[in-house]
Amino acid sequence: MHAMLNIGIRAARAAGNIIVRYLDRVDRRTIGKKSFNEFVDQVGKQAEQVIIDTLLKAYPNHGIFGKEDERKGNDYIWIINSLNSTTNYIHGFPQFSVSIALAYKERLDQAVIYDPLREELFTATRGENAKLNDRRIRVSRCNDLGSALLGSGFPSRNFEQIDGYLSICKAFLTASAGIRQSGSVVLDLASVAAGRFDGFWKFGLKPRDMAAGALLIQEAGGIVGDLRGTDKYIKSGNIITGNPKIHDAMMQVIRPYERFFASGTLGNLSS
Repeated sequence: MHAMLNIGIRAARAAGNIIVRYLDRVDRRTIGKKSFNEFVDQVGKQAEQVIIDTLLKAYPNHGIFGKEDERKGNDYIWIINSLNSTTNYIHGFPQFSVSIALAYKERLDQAVIYDPLREELFTATRGENAKLNDRRIRVSRCNDLGSALLGSGFPSRNFEQIDGYLSICKAFLTASAGIRQSGSVVLDLASVAAGRFDGFWKFGLKPRDMAAGALLIQEAGGIVGDLRGTDKYIKSGNIITGNPKIHDAMMQVIRPYERFFASGTLGNLSS
């Protein structure tokens, strides 16, 4: 196992322990809305901090790109999502995870996604396949969109895009076997890599939502692209992914609706 991946795993597990430890305290019936949101924010901050501490102890010159903290470093940048999705976590819905990716000169190199409830650890190193709990995973073999199970999610911001989303959903509902929304982009992307979903699309995302999952899918044999089919998904925030045949079929369905979604301006990993 690559040494940097091993450190990423250690950091993800430490964050997962914090998230699970506080889960029993998440009780919306006894905590006011403001205090409750502050509590969940603190869980995410603690989880992110233990990740950063673990990473920088091993690699003090590396950069950090998280939700709460960004630090310049050398050519290595860790992209961190310490708790995805906070909304699921707040509601006790068991779909949340820790995501950590490492980019070298803005090229994704290592990936870790950890689901602390199911004890599922997804990992990938560029050029060395993707794994789930140390067993190799591959994208699905589904070659017909009509038989494909797709994942997606409605926008939590950019609400002016809802009409476009509804149009795409309507098209896929009639063209595929079904659409699922878990609320956790990170776990949805891991599900594509593991062959649980045949394809996935969502727009307006942050780099921390996509980075680890994108490398997992690529190393599992899948295709990851943006609305135009290029590899600029991190910059645009728009991702369409799946096994090669389903990705191509999805692009044909989505392309007519591209006008609804302006090119993203989220910047590069180093921004």
